[in-house]
Amino acid sequence: MTMTVLYLNGPVQNGPFTLAARPGKAAGIRAAEALNTLLGAEPVPHLWNTVTLAGDLRHRAAPDRDTVGRQEREDHLIAAKYEPGPAPAGGVLTDTAPAVVTLALEMTEHLLAEGALAVVPTAVRLCTCCGHMTGVIAHTCRACGHHDARPHTRRLLVWDRPPDTPALTRDDFHAHPARAPGHLLTIAQNVPARLILSRTRDHGISLAPLGLDGLVLDPRAALHIAALAAADLHGATQPVMTITENAAANVAAYGALFRRRNATRLRYALHGRIPYDDTGALQRLCEVHRVSQTQREQFLTWFLPLCSLHLRSGITPAQLGGLLKFWRRAHLARPHTPRSVVSAELRRRVATGDMRWVMDAPTLSQAIPEHPVTHGSTEPEGAS
Repeated sequence: MTMTVLYLNGPVQNGPFTLAARPGKAAGIRAAEALNTLLGAEPVPHLWNTVTLAGDLRHRAAPDRDTVGRQEREDHLIAAKYEPGPAPAGGVLTDTAPAVVTLALEMTEHLLAEGALAVVPTAVRLCTCCGHMTGVIAHTCRACGHHDARPHTRRLLVWDRPPDTPALTRDDFHAHPARAPGHLLTIAQNVPARLILSRTRDHGISLAPLGLDGLVLDPRAALHIAALAAADLHGATQPVMTITENAAANVAAYGALFRRRNATRLRYALHGRIPYDDTGALQRLCEVHRVSQTQREQFLTWFLPLCSLHLRSGITPAQLGGLLKFWRRAHLARPHTPRSVVSAELRRRVATGDMRWVMDAPTLSQAIPEHPVTHGSTEPEGAS
């Protein structure tokens, strides 16, 4: 089987925002889009995380909750993310799409059969007001804000991690081993030996087929399965999820058993924050250096997302001026004849997760597309 690398965004939580107003939310989408274009891959779906407690509360409070279903509400919210720009060329895929649900139940049943997962009575705390499962220790209910919880034992889906089984390894990152983030490996080693993989949510991948009525698969596991399902659709055996370090610290342990399926292995490509909120100063720099509107758009939507994969600790506002000058030099050095094929060496570096080429002006000048690729990646509001 051919080992095919495909970049996918870490599923973005579906909240009440647009990508034009919150362009930082699209950083992983844009980075994956740019890398796949360099690899010659077809457009992939944008991944969205819809299984959230915030989404439950939003739907419960909506005046039209009796006429608009939860899935329909999520779909409308996602569609609105891209306005007024175009919808993504590869479509969207949520963590409750039929293909994801089918794959999730298949993988979970397999893991139960081989003994990696188990359904066992587990002591937890339930909110005395709404019955929401608050966890294994008492704290304020995030569903209704009530302060009291009662002890309760119920059958839950759990992973009892063997002592010699790490939740995260250097090989889980799509980068040179020396660039594996040691602090994330440390965090992963400190997660509880027992992880509960079933949650009380109104929306999600129902575990009722496994005899766990009223429970859904933990969304931190489901988002990994969404990436695997997207990879399946494209025949890719090496999917790579673009994700921030904070997000990886939160989800990696819960995805440990869901990063591999047969010959397919999911890895992470870490990216840093982009200071899109500071584009006012950037506009002034563009005027000083006579950067065209097209160059500026490419700088924001193409170069900075790629750069964030190299500068994983985040891009600071103070770095924008230097990066803009570097970008302009590389843009001026572009070949007069538009490239038709990316060089084999650049394609190899992209496929192996080596992002050092982004800060090499000659290589970058060869990689810049003739036109911006902005499927659903609109420019920040007020940036023009």
